[in-house]
Amino acid sequence: MDKNVKIYIAILVFIFGLVLLTDKGKPKPIDWTPTYSVNDKIPFGLYIFDHEIKDFFKNQKVEKISTQTPYEFLDAQYDDAENVETYKIRGTFINISEANNIDEQSMKEILYFVSHGNKAFLSMRAFPKVLLDSLQIELKTDFLPSENVSVWMANKIVSTKKYTFNTGLSDYFSKIDTLNTKVLGYQNSNKNKRQINFIEVPYKNGFLYLHTQPVAFTNYNLLKNDHYQYAENVLSYFTKGNVFWYNKSFNDKRISSSPLRYIFSQPALKSAWLLGLLGILIFMIFNAKRKQRIVPIIKPLQNLTVDFTKTIGNLYYQEGDHTNIIDKKIIYFLEKIRTDYLIDTSKLDEEFIKKLHYKTGKDEKDIENLVRLINDHRNSYHGSLEEDLIKINTAIEKIIH
Repeated sequence: MDKNVKIYIAILVFIFGLVLLTDKGKPKPIDWTPTYSVNDKIPFGLYIFDHEIKDFFKNQKVEKISTQTPYEFLDAQYDDAENVETYKIRGTFINISEANNIDEQSMKEILYFVSHGNKAFLSMRAFPKVLLDSLQIELKTDFLPSENVSVWMANKIVSTKKYTFNTGLSDYFSKIDTLNTKVLGYQNSNKNKRQINFIEVPYKNGFLYLHTQPVAFTNYNLLKNDHYQYAENVLSYFTKGNVFWYNKSFNDKRISSSPLRYIFSQPALKSAWLLGLLGILIFMIFNAKRKQRIVPIIKPLQNLTVDFTKTIGNLYYQEGDHTNIIDKKIIYFLEKIRTDYLIDTSKLDEEFIKKLHYKTGKDEKDIENLVRLINDHRNSYHGSLEEDLIKINTAIEKIIH
């Protein structure tokens, strides 16, 4: 192995060891991204809720919707047979998300599902506009960077206990239809009085339940003290019928499909990967110089036959011996006819013209013109010899090219 290569390897090993010593004992940073994904064990994922959902909905069938939109799922369950026009399923549609992950068409389908005597529970910080407009509801957000939010149920029979969430913000309903809307839950902070965060809204033959604190169902709060009890209190309104949980989070669409996704998700692996690429780059830079002599360019041998032919042609032309050139052209032409087409050239008559026409496929008039020019030359009928040379050469090229 080359001495320089050994030095480069030693430097890389030293740097790699230094990085390992620096990261040794360093705690893994906590990812506080609110993904609301059932696959994430980070604080604001729904991994715990996904595994405990059967305990929240005891003696109820829970069907997860993760590969379809709410519209695709519910529309497939609609029975449009004559005199039926209702859904094949009955129960509660639920969705828990940081942001609005329901498209407008799906929201309209959910409302239609509710109108047929079903329920829908939406816990999110931003609701679809079509829903807010339909129910005449307004939502407001107060940013509380260093304050806690206390939440509790409005119905004392359900629970009288307050639970404190350190959410950093406070979403609540600032305007509702008081004649038709029932308040189910409240919240407040150190600076704000009681705010509405959980409501029940009748919609035709069904009910909509809107909740502004989805953080209550995340891993962080379900594992913290007795906060899971608040989630149980909220979900206690849906103890009958099947549950259809739309658990495709807003962030799932942004998960990379790259084979390196896991490597870049782990800080240690990401550092090792980047360090390896840096080492390869350094190695390439220091080994970019040539390892052998430049290969000399060898010029190909010249075609001396062509040069010789050109020289002879120029000599004839400079001498002005056009007759001699014409004779040689004719001799070359007739020899080629005899060799390639096996045609007798002793007599250049009508029979010769037809045979040459059949075998070459050339125009018969061009062959007649060439034969006429050759016979005229042989009979010493000359005008301008230079002009005759051009005519015969042109006529010959039409036949043999």
